[in-house]
Amino acid sequence: MKYVVRERLFSIGDDYWIEDEDGEKAYLVDGKVLRLRQTFELKDQAGQVVAVVREKAFSLRDAMRVEDAGGGTVATVRRKLFTPLRDGYRVELEDGGELDVRGDLLGKEYRIEADGETVAEISRRWFGLRDGYGVEVAPGGDVPLLLAVAVCVDRLGEQEG
Repeated sequence: MKYVVRERLFSIGDDYWIEDEDGEKAYLVDGKVLRLRQTFELKDQAGQVVAVVREKAFSLRDAMRVEDAGGGTVATVRRKLFTPLRDGYRVELEDGGELDVRGDLLGKEYRIEADGETVAEISRRWFGLRDGYGVEVAPGGDVPLLLAVAVCVDRLGEQEG
């Protein structure tokens, strides 16, 4: 399934919908204001929080944490220390697994991989958008987690640029 994420998503305090490929509202990104660390809640159509994205405090490298609705950490996203010839992030899953984010992060043309298999692909080309990008989640993929990872990568890239 493909989803559309608008880049203006990162206006602090603003709320934006992530739409499916048919233009239907799928997930609401609720930006929280008046917090020391940037925080976004990802809510489903019914308004239930399915993931929370927060800047990680006191980290040597910029990092963001993805939490479940109960506040438990699900994943931590941070830039790889050494990535020759390409940008990359590592997603450390709380269950011990790991995801790799590889490709042209600034151009919004990259993949999220687990054990060498693509679990999500991010591309600006699919929808012809200048102000957003598409996220295609592989069948069986954890949609809220992978959308939250894409949001983290976008935000961390924005902070570095």
